[in-house]
Amino acid sequence: MDITFMVALVIALALFFDFTNGFHDTANAMATPIATGAIKPKTAVALAAALNLVGAFLSTEVAKTVSGGIIREGSGGVQITPDIIFAGLMGAILWNMITWLKGLPSSSSHALFGGLIGAAVVGIGFHSVNLETLLQKVILPAVFAPVIAGLVAYVCTRIAYALTSRHDPETGSKLTQKRGGFRTGQIFTSSLVALAHGTNDAQKTMGIITLVLIAAGTQEPGTGPQLWVITACALAIAVGTYAGGWRIIRTMGAGLTEVKPAQGFAAESSTASAILASSHLGFALSTTQVASGSVIGSGMGRRGTTVRWGMVGRIALGWLFTLPAAGIVGALTALLVKTGVIGVVIAAVAGIGAVLYMFLVSRKSQVGHHNAVEVEEAGQAVRFAKKKALARARAAERARNNNPKGPQR
Repeated sequence: MDITFMVALVIALALFFDFTNGFHDTANAMATPIATGAIKPKTAVALAAALNLVGAFLSTEVAKTVSGGIIREGSGGVQITPDIIFAGLMGAILWNMITWLKGLPSSSSHALFGGLIGAAVVGIGFHSVNLETLLQKVILPAVFAPVIAGLVAYVCTRIAYALTSRHDPETGSKLTQKRGGFRTGQIFTSSLVALAHGTNDAQKTMGIITLVLIAAGTQEPGTGPQLWVITACALAIAVGTYAGGWRIIRTMGAGLTEVKPAQGFAAESSTASAILASSHLGFALSTTQVASGSVIGSGMGRRGTTVRWGMVGRIALGWLFTLPAAGIVGALTALLVKTGVIGVVIAAVAGIGAVLYMFLVSRKSQVGHHNAVEVEEAGQAVRFAKKKALARARAAERARNNNPKGPQR
């Protein structure tokens, strides 16, 4: 198959993956402020799209990790081909669409890495994967980033509630709490998350396109993404954010309606901090994992909450299986592609058919939670006690304190 056509096919496929990444992850930044009434849905989606676009131009460190770190390339490594990259992208997109349809928590980032690694192992061999970079810049951040973000969100939530707690100076009774300022603050913090998302997730597609250009011999090994690549990826993720974000935000309200402004402010602040720090260091982490960890941490930081550990376990399982599952799909596609032109055509047609089929099936669903399941389930993992239940519990505790010996006979 003509190398120019193959490169063009891979670039188109990469931009489509970038588009799906946009509509998957809009909720990471904007679900919480919409649920608390800080931003109107249409404004939030437009703001997220614009800031994703801007964020994509601010850093290329993650792109360099993808293009010249995980898969060895250049004279000192292996000569990866556009066919292998094509197979990896097919694995990532198909796994993304499967989890999107089934409503399972997943990471677009890890789907991309898994598909690419699986395809490279089958098409070239195990030596093609830089295990040291994979461990340092993908696996370790995947383990520690959501935990750290959750702990930071927990501490910030406790501090926020402690500083704004109001009591009557004479009786000591609790007064009506005024925390409306956090709702206004969410406009800034959610915008920062959207900006940070652009600095990390858009970079991954830039890295893939740069990798295929290097593989085709049109770009020098070890160089970063070109300006047109940065621009195309920025536009793709921004359009995806705006087009799919509408649907995601609209279906997420019920899952996060009990998140309070102070919690949302704390969760978004910790999420943005973790993503921006990782982008600066070139860590290709999952923004979904970080956002989910922050939401759970902020929920635990507010009194009167219980955590559904079963739901947390389900989210963790989704994270655990994404990379190997996408790797298997990428590996199977690579086996098909190795047969030649016919194999590439069959893989492309089958992939397009599968995506269209899953999209049509999703249109029949009246719930529409497939675009928002990752963050929504993180929100549902934290269950808030109802005000009436809390009031009854306090009344019962006061009664026990007033009569410690129990009822007299």
